[in-house]
Amino acid sequence: MTNEAATATTTAEAAPAPEPIPHGIGASLQPADARAKTEGTFPYAADLWAEGLLWAAVLRSPHPHARIVSIDTSHAREMPGVRAVVTHEDVPGTPRHGRGVPDRPVFASEVVRHHGEPIAAVAADHPDTARMAAAAVIVEYEVLDPVTDPELAFEADALHPDGNLIRHIPLHHGDPSATGEVVVEGQYRIGRADPAPIGAEAGLAVPRPDGGVELYLGSTDPHADRDTAAAVFGLAPDRVKIVVTGVPGATADREDQGFQLPLGLLALKTGCPVKLTASREESFLGHAHRHPTLLRYRHHADAEGRLVKVEAQILLDAGAYADTSSEALAAAVSFACGPYVVPNAFIEGWAVRTNNPPSGHVRGEGAMQVCAAYEAQMDKLAKRLGLDPAELRLRNVMATGDVLPTGQTVTCPAPVAELLQAVQEFPLPPLPKDTPEEDWLLPGGPEGAGEPGAVRRGVGYGLGMVHMLGAEGADEVSTATVKVQDGVATVLCAAVETGQGFTTLARQIVQETLGVDEVHVAPVDTDQPPAGAGCRGRHTWVSGGAVERAAKMVRTQLLQPLAHKFGMSTELLQITDGKITSYDGVLSTTVTEELHGKELWATAQCRPHPTEPLDSSGQGDAFVGLAFCAVRAVVDVDIEIGSVRVVELAVAQDVGRVLNPAQLAARIEAGVTQGVGIALTENLRTPRGLIRHPDLTGYALPTALDAPDIRIVKLVEERDVVAPFGAKAASAVPVVTSPAAVASAVRAATGRPVNRLPIRPQAAVVTGQ
Repeated sequence: MTNEAATATTTAEAAPAPEPIPHGIGASLQPADARAKTEGTFPYAADLWAEGLLWAAVLRSPHPHARIVSIDTSHAREMPGVRAVVTHEDVPGTPRHGRGVPDRPVFASEVVRHHGEPIAAVAADHPDTARMAAAAVIVEYEVLDPVTDPELAFEADALHPDGNLIRHIPLHHGDPSATGEVVVEGQYRIGRADPAPIGAEAGLAVPRPDGGVELYLGSTDPHADRDTAAAVFGLAPDRVKIVVTGVPGATADREDQGFQLPLGLLALKTGCPVKLTASREESFLGHAHRHPTLLRYRHHADAEGRLVKVEAQILLDAGAYADTSSEALAAAVSFACGPYVVPNAFIEGWAVRTNNPPSGHVRGEGAMQVCAAYEAQMDKLAKRLGLDPAELRLRNVMATGDVLPTGQTVTCPAPVAELLQAVQEFPLPPLPKDTPEEDWLLPGGPEGAGEPGAVRRGVGYGLGMVHMLGAEGADEVSTATVKVQDGVATVLCAAVETGQGFTTLARQIVQETLGVDEVHVAPVDTDQPPAGAGCRGRHTWVSGGAVERAAKMVRTQLLQPLAHKFGMSTELLQITDGKITSYDGVLSTTVTEELHGKELWATAQCRPHPTEPLDSSGQGDAFVGLAFCAVRAVVDVDIEIGSVRVVELAVAQDVGRVLNPAQLAARIEAGVTQGVGIALTENLRTPRGLIRHPDLTGYALPTALDAPDIRIVKLVEERDVVAPFGAKAASAVPVVTSPAAVASAVRAATGRPVNRLPIRPQAAVVTGQ
């Protein structure tokens, strides 16, 4: 051997071992689809294709309120290339649908109740032909005055056979005669925000030989969507199948059912595959938005700043149809006092129909709107008492064992004081004067119109809370199957991956429980048992719990023969790093060896403890669990032009247990950034019920350039004993909390009340400086 060869050999032998691949719970396991999404090869619904494909287009109402006098489809039907035109007359089953209340027509027949409501749909051999044919449908309208002010909806003529009032919740808790030495009042308005999914709605419907239909969609609740579609199509549920394709992000109910249903009707009518890809304008017109909300508050406190009583009125604008407004109102009323101890609370909440665009489930619904209002009240109270805003909050924060205004005892971990202290003690970012003036990032962006001398810095706080899972008696259940064959595990669960990381979590659970490295999660369709909607942290809790139970059952199947052979129970065996060992060291083998040639499987369900509806006084154990967050915002405001730059957001969050550190951090950062948009830019303007600028130019989403420095200063891991793994929902609560914190910081910088979101420039202008 030459010296050179000897040196090479020595170098190879000394080479460090490769880094171990992240494995199991607590590791930052990379999502299986990360590379495909990064490279642009991940298949979304808009990428689907089928032989003999037809294209669909939908005709939508240009009016927010009108009576339909007549619909003439003859010109559209006669156009070359048009294969079918459907209206309300072509719906063979139930003519209405809706997420919460089935009050929304598939196609308007007599009355149009909002701008963009579907009137007819067309299938043609080319997308341009379909759009021209939809435009050729002649609809004669008798235009009516729209009801767009929710306060006027109480006295207006009924816009719907069910009336204008969807729900009223009067919450009464404590002594109505109680008063405080200090009283502050305020009125607040929250604008209409849109979930603005990255990819607009798209789907493919394929007729089946048995007269049924398959829908390929980015659905987030496929079994509910299947049942709705089957009822509308007049088919048995087993003749409608929904296959979930790649979901391009979801911060709400991802798919508008009013989009899915015309697609299936056209496929059934033509006997051909039909594809529909919505434009961004159609997406804005069709899906549900965050509820615009009017809030009036009165806070009573003693001389030391401890809350005595909170009185509030909350009015949600549901738009034309009920959707999930009842659930949003329950959250708004229940959390109207925030994560504070309030011995006496009297809250009145209403959700009403108007001729505005429909509102529905958007991340943190109800809780986000009231958080902005009660935190504004806490700032007012601190100013009146001459107290530091953080100190006032610390004097009132709730903890485990305290009672919500609904009468429900908080049994889950509630480390609110710890969260607030963490963000309060975190070092503040340097002031602009500590850097050269040419390096300043002025409000208004680089090269902005702002002047350094007009910039004021403000620091503000927000404390927020959300509920996890459904509420008020919702039956939360999910089913999962885990199969292992020749050392490879497969998870079957109809929990849709919407970006919340469920498929990654499912792999980690099986890795942790069974010691198997290679784990696959099967695509989702409605042939699998239902798992429910992908919102409110459901799949981390319910579907993750079902996967864990199924994996543990497979683990028992794997270990029982070994335990029997060595005369011990399975509890005395453990699986670590792919090895099976006994407590006394007598048994030591590998999982791979024991699984060789075997096929093991198990199916399990997870169903959390039941809840109950709020009663006539707003009382009841309505929620399975709660999650909390504290945010400190630092902003720079140009008080001459009203421009705001969010410098930094410090976040402390109650997470129960960190399951995937990288994934958790990404979810929190995304939620905070979404909250910045709600605070400063996102406002879907609807003058007289007409959606103005339904595009991503008129609707200003925050970009990477708008995102502030986000500091996750503390994650409190106090496990919730009733939740699988002890983990809590992570995405919604920073969305709820960060807008309130930004508004608080703008108040601190300007001294202005800031009682509306998003914050308009004129609200941040200070005159007489």
